[in-house]
Amino acid sequence: MELTVAVTGPTGEIGMSVVRALEQDDRVGRILGMARRPFDPVALGWRKTEYRRGDVLDRAVVDKLVADADVVVHLAFAILGSRDQTSDINLQGSRNVFEATVAAARPNRLVYTSSLAAYGYHADNPVPITEDVAARGSDQHYYSQQKAACENMLAEVTAFSPELEVYVLRPCIVAGPEATLLIRSLPWQQIAERLPGPVRRLLGGVPFVRPVLLDPGVPFQLVHHDDVAAAVRAAVLGAGEPGPYNLAADGEITMTDLAHALGDHAVPVPHELARLTARVVEVLPLLPAEAEWIHAVRHPMLMDTGKARRQLGWAPEYTARQTLTALAGAVR
Repeated sequence: MELTVAVTGPTGEIGMSVVRALEQDDRVGRILGMARRPFDPVALGWRKTEYRRGDVLDRAVVDKLVADADVVVHLAFAILGSRDQTSDINLQGSRNVFEATVAAARPNRLVYTSSLAAYGYHADNPVPITEDVAARGSDQHYYSQQKAACENMLAEVTAFSPELEVYVLRPCIVAGPEATLLIRSLPWQQIAERLPGPVRRLLGGVPFVRPVLLDPGVPFQLVHHDDVAAAVRAAVLGAGEPGPYNLAADGEITMTDLAHALGDHAVPVPHELARLTARVVEVLPLLPAEAEWIHAVRHPMLMDTGKARRQLGWAPEYTARQTLTALAGAVR
């Protein structure tokens, strides 16, 4: 029997790849997508996808979306913004999706995309991190705290629904031609986007005004958006056991690798400087929420992905460096 799959956030950086992967699978017969912005799936050649414009904060709309689905995929999540700006959609929006799925008669599987950040940026995290490690989050980092809170909420909401199969996917930083948030969230990139086009082009061509990226020497992982989509599809189809799965490509990169891929400069700095900066961010008021991302480089956050490979049959096509090359090419 062909599956009907409901997807929140199908127009996002992961969502586009997820819908493409589902469109290409004969075991999926119908895709119900919902997001806030206008979108035409036919323009992309999608034939199985029905798009509904709606907000996960509207419980009635969410109820209607999941009622017709065999599987619910929850991708909608705000990444950049203040704590207040992101908490409604990330916490209440996610609760609406989780509770609506449990309440509906038809869905028998729920796939939620969490994050490496859900583990929290703690010095006592093992390296590499396995799925046995608790998702504690970091209170000092709004995104990490909210991802962990959503996982706890999901466990609470589904605790008395053993018939519902729940998959939690924890990708590291997602990147690629369609997932450029890593670059767009860099401080100088946000400033550049506010400049007039001619000024951006002029500055971009002057070598000595290229940005300098500080590298504390902490390695990190990337994963290509198409490889995340492959894992989501496997979960949608019920591969492996329900539960959490880490997702990361082979290999690691550094901030220097990132800078060089973009044609920028990198300067090594003591690791302790990153830790000190993070402590300053914790205590100073009125700093923008984006400053909290400094916590991500306080300690190595490297994941073991053996479980996804064994149980989901997941085999990423792109290494971390190949993902970085694809990302840099798209940005340039």
